[in-house]
Amino acid sequence: MKILVCISRTPDTTAKIAFTDNNTKFATEGVQWIINPYDEWYALVKAIELKEKDPSTIIHLINVGCIDNEPIIRKALALGGDEGIRVNSNSEDAYVISSQIAAVAAPENYDLILLGKETIDHNGSSIGGMVSEMLDLNLISLSTGFQLNDTTIEATREIEGGEEIVILETPCVITCQKGMAEARIPNMRGIMAARTKPLKIIEPIPVSPLTETMAFELPPAKAGVKLIPADQPEILIQLLKEEAKTI
Repeated sequence: MKILVCISRTPDTTAKIAFTDNNTKFATEGVQWIINPYDEWYALVKAIELKEKDPSTIIHLINVGCIDNEPIIRKALALGGDEGIRVNSNSEDAYVISSQIAAVAAPENYDLILLGKETIDHNGSSIGGMVSEMLDLNLISLSTGFQLNDTTIEATREIEGGEEIVILETPCVITCQKGMAEARIPNMRGIMAARTKPLKIIEPIPVSPLTETMAFELPPAKAGVKLIPADQPEILIQLLKEEAKTI
C-alpha cells in the first residue's frame, strides 16, 4: 500500500497571536511552529499504524511551504514517514495548496491520501474536498476511524445522535479527526533515521489563487465575571433581565 499524508505547519496552540502590516499579516516573530495536530496525531499516526500491520506500506509526506517548513517535515519523518516532499510555495490559498498536492499525487497512484480535518490556524476544512475532486477520488470527511481489508475501507463518521459507517474501495481521500489514532512522540532511533530519509523539493505548478486576505481581527476581550451569592437568586434574575444581552 502507498499512502500520502498531507501535513501543514501551524503556530503552537500556546503562541501569542498578533498581526502586522495593518492587520494583514500574521506576526511570526517568536512563534513556535508545529505540525498541525490534526495532521500529526490522527492522519500520520493512522498511516504509521497501517505500516506496522503491513511493513511493505510506503508513507510519503507532503507539505506546501517554504524552507522554514522543513523541520516539521523532518519531525514527521522521525515519527515514521518514509519520504518527505516539499512543494516550494508560500501561498496560503486553499485552492493553490490543493492544486499543488494534486499535481504531485496524480502520477504516483496513491492508495490512500490522509490529512487532518482542518488546520488549527485557518480552520478552513477545505483541502481534502478539493484534492479529492481534482484527483477524481472518493472522499470520506471527518472520519473518526477506519478499518482496511485489502482494498476495502470501512470508515466511521460521527453524525447527529450516532455514528455512520461508510464502505468504499481504495484509492480514496480521508480527512481525520479525534478518535482516528493516539498521538505519539518520536523516539531517538526515529530522530536519527529522519536525518537520512529523502526530502524532495518540488517547484510549484502555476496556479492563480482564488482568495485574498484583506485583514485579520482579534476577538473582543472577554468581559469580567460577576459572582452572585447562592442565596440571592433574585440578583441573578435581575442581571439576566438587564445585562445579559450586553455581557
